[in-house]
Amino acid sequence: MPARSKKQQMAAGAALAAKRGERSTQSLKGASRQMVESMSERQLRDFAHTKRKGLPRKRKG
Repeated sequence: MPARSKKQQMAAGAALAAKRGERSTQSLKGASRQMVESMSERQLRDFAHTKRKGLPRKRKG
């Protein structure tokens, strides 16, 4: 499933780095911290690899 906004894509990238051990979980905030706990590495990879072109900056609603 692709990300629906640029912010969601960026948060997934940060969460994926933490899941892989490239970044500490303590350095994450908000949505990215919740994503690490609730999503698998494959789901995070799908979100993080979404192309940004054409995505809104922030998801409405």
